[in-house]
Amino acid sequence: MGTKKKYYVVWQGRETGIFDSWDDCKKQVQGVPGAKYKSFETLEMAEKAFRKNYEEFAGKKIVEPQLSAEELQRIGNPIQNSISVDAACNMATGEMEYQGVYTATGSPIFHQGPFAEGTNNVGEFLALVHGLAYLKKNNLDLPLYSDSRTAISWVKKKKCNSKLIPSSRNKVLFELIERAEKWLQKNTWKNKILKWETKAWGEIPADFNRK
Repeated sequence: MGTKKKYYVVWQGRETGIFDSWDDCKKQVQGVPGAKYKSFETLEMAEKAFRKNYEEFAGKKIVEPQLSAEELQRIGNPIQNSISVDAACNMATGEMEYQGVYTATGSPIFHQGPFAEGTNNVGEFLALVHGLAYLKKNNLDLPLYSDSRTAISWVKKKKCNSKLIPSSRNKVLFELIERAEKWLQKNTWKNKILKWETKAWGEIPADFNRK
């Protein structure tokens, strides 16, 4: 089965408009401070979104929920005053990157990578630790969202249990993992680490829009 096509709206970037590939969208937003963009399932949805403000779509689901009304009611809504993190791995190159955004608006807070020979779970783990360190440094009592149960469990255990094999290409990545583990062991935090409920809320706001 082929990859489902997506359309990308850029409200703020080198050029604004609707783009039909991530590569074209990336050219407009990568390295642009405060870039505002999001992916949509259909051209019609993208056209409607482009006529409105970015803030109406940032941090919000853009597809119909996949759960029943009862399940949605049980899960509730995400905490908007929070930080969301996510990672992306390019299957063609093996490069991984991660980022953290403010959930309510999708505004970027931090971004790291790309790193050679990484995995999504390693990226999610590093993103969570980065988020915890950021919150502690700035004395912020906000929760952290991740859509990776694996990464959340690693952070709680203060150990990255990845099966990733060290090599000369991912040496920097393993140095970051070691640093993250040491930070977890030496620090305490009160921030809640929460699972992002993708089936109820859509993609996490920190998503790289490449699915």
